[in-house]
Amino acid sequence: MPDFLIIRLSSLGDIIHTIPAFAALRRAQPQARIRWVVERKGKEILDFVPGLDEIIVRGERGWRKRLRDRDQIALDFQGLLKSALIARLSGAKRRIGFDKPNLREKMASRFYTERLSPAVPETEHVIAKNIALLRLLGITPDRGYEFPLVIPETLTNSVCDKLSPLSCIGSRNLVLLNVGAAWPTKRWSARSWIDLLRILEHDHIHPMLLWGSAEEKSAADEIRKRTDAEMAPFLTIREIMALLRKAALLVSGDTFALQAACALGVPVVGLFGPTNPRRNGPFRDRDSVIHHEIPCSNCYRHECDTTKCMVLVTPEEVADKVRRALG
Repeated sequence: MPDFLIIRLSSLGDIIHTIPAFAALRRAQPQARIRWVVERKGKEILDFVPGLDEIIVRGERGWRKRLRDRDQIALDFQGLLKSALIARLSGAKRRIGFDKPNLREKMASRFYTERLSPAVPETEHVIAKNIALLRLLGITPDRGYEFPLVIPETLTNSVCDKLSPLSCIGSRNLVLLNVGAAWPTKRWSARSWIDLLRILEHDHIHPMLLWGSAEEKSAADEIRKRTDAEMAPFLTIREIMALLRKAALLVSGDTFALQAACALGVPVVGLFGPTNPRRNGPFRDRDSVIHHEIPCSNCYRHECDTTKCMVLVTPEEVADKVRRALG
């Protein structure tokens, strides 16, 4: 029976988008040993995934030695030169990856012994793309996306203890507003968040602002001072996922919190600008996306002089989606 090595190092949202491929592989190979190579931050997500036999953290002491096994099959879902090199370093005789049209770094293909061809259309959801890689193993799942994630109740309770008494229990719905994103082009302005909260101020909701970096904290603090929204304290990746389980709704740009909410079955309103929601966004009928197509849509640029695609997302239409989701 073959062993398997999954390679998906980062980012956090992309790790979540790879979990359904792992679930399909585990279902097809219930007795196999399946290991996953990831960077340190991503381990916080994988700790919630039952059925993984080992999590190897890139850069930790002895990780290269733990990696090696000639009899395993390495699956590179990342498609970068560094991830392809890890597949080679693992010593696996079979190294499976995407073909050049699906790779961000084309040189990675040289390190695979098998490549998925024909290429998967990049307009498809990235979850479907990841699952398609399993075709090279003869696996074609016949059910929807599965996210085996188990979050301990003790962790959820400890997160609630950090917050105000009404945050996790109370008469109002907890609506999480994620104000940040790794790329500046994915962020909605503080002014827009403020206007949204003023529109919703008479609705029976309990708004809470999520943030991650110092820059995001500054934006959240500005919003808090001008609205009645509560600002969450700093939360780890694990704590954010635990808090999401308590939320009635998440409003967010294209970032980790959005991907985590979708995986956990939490309703979302997604605000999309430079990225394609059909590829990166929510995938359930009940979820909402606000995205305005313009000539430069789906540019995937990290910087932009105007961020017009996000400016076109108005507080009024977001408020309408929020009300519909909660209604």
